[in-house]
Amino acid sequence: MITSSANPKVKQVVQWQTKARERRSAGVFLTEGFKMFEEAPEELIREVYVSESAAGKAGSREMLSNKLEKVGYETVTDELFVKMSDTQTPQGILCVMRQPQYSLKQMLQTKAPLLVVLENLQDPGNLGTIMRTGEGAGITGVIMSRQTVDIFNPKVIRATMGSIFRLPFLYVDSLEEAIREMHDNGIHTYAAHLEGKKYYDSFSFREGTAFLIGNEGNGLRRETAELAGDYLKIPMEGKVESLNAAIAASLLMYEAHRQRNSVGMD
Repeated sequence: MITSSANPKVKQVVQWQTKARERRSAGVFLTEGFKMFEEAPEELIREVYVSESAAGKAGSREMLSNKLEKVGYETVTDELFVKMSDTQTPQGILCVMRQPQYSLKQMLQTKAPLLVVLENLQDPGNLGTIMRTGEGAGITGVIMSRQTVDIFNPKVIRATMGSIFRLPFLYVDSLEEAIREMHDNGIHTYAAHLEGKKYYDSFSFREGTAFLIGNEGNGLRRETAELAGDYLKIPMEGKVESLNAAIAASLLMYEAHRQRNSVGMD
């Protein structure tokens, strides 16, 4: 059992919790909680830490216990685990995961891709919600500008509720180049934009589709928006001018899901 805060593994986990640069350098991210551990692909698990009190509880759940024995784990005191954790009330299990790798080419090879392109989103909850909702709506990938919040931020990871393990995602150096590559592959791009003239349910999203979603405060940059094949808008009543980025993305993703899964539509 690890009992000292001077232990180098404890120090390293704390750094990975708080510093994106350290996570990038090591190619890892952290997840917490029993549900996330159960859903974590074994091939991506690098290290597992279990608190002293949680170790007994895990032993009473056969499937969980079997997975722990298979991947291996280290026990730490409850006091140390609190220091290693990023949550207010830790469940007592923490995984160090390898960062998965995806490519734009992979995403574009999918039949009729359904993509979400995010420019400079800053709120961890928004990104995590888009990932989770996107998996539910059946999208095939999320593409992000380098200035978008770190997807391996612990707050993002929690908000994905496990979708981080299953939904492909990618940061690109140039959204412009990525969007042009989408066009070259027959994917139609739509910008959620205040200048849109037609409501989002007026378009067909059955073919290859990408939705462009901008920064929470500023929206899409003009240069990015001008690359879109079409502008679309979301109906607004009262004095509301725009929706939360995650809500807007969710409406668009589920409209595409509705169209792609409706029978007998023209």
